[in-house]
Amino acid sequence: MTAYNEYGNALFMLAKEEDSIESVLSDSKIAAAILEDNSEYIKLLDTPAVSNEEKIRLIDEAFGTLGYSVINLLKILAQKKAVYKFREVFAAFFKAYDEEMGIERVEAVTAVPMSEEQIKKMSDKLAAVTCKKIIIKNTVSPEILGGVKLRYSGIQLDGSVKSRLDAFAENLKNIVV
Repeated sequence: MTAYNEYGNALFMLAKEEDSIESVLSDSKIAAAILEDNSEYIKLLDTPAVSNEEKIRLIDEAFGTLGYSVINLLKILAQKKAVYKFREVFAAFFKAYDEEMGIERVEAVTAVPMSEEQIKKMSDKLAAVTCKKIIIKNTVSPEILGGVKLRYSGIQLDGSVKSRLDAFAENLKNIVV
């Protein structure tokens, strides 16, 4: 774990202590989205050519509607010339949030988009196995031909047609005739 992950964890602990987890979550998503779309702004906040006082003023102007916890975090990152690490910081916050709330984020890779009913059924099955609230992100990848690949918590379950065909082809190679 890097030092910047610790900033995200500290933000979560502060939000929990102040009973403001949901508002800090919302503010973090807003700040992350703004920074994601403005790479030049990140460079400006990380450059040594701009004084810390000016950086603080710029952050107050751009993020003034957000809560002080997120604003102060951005100010700390700017003073350390590390605003470019915002993804890492907020990812640690979101991970801590998910753990606290018992949420498991799952990527389901399919050849065609899943229906809402399919997503619901898969969520229910995974919730029964993991005892967590499941949030599925469906990614479409025609290369897998059919079936589904699931990725969550460092686990990958591959039930794709492509992997079955690859395994079948490998077995055929090993057959002596």
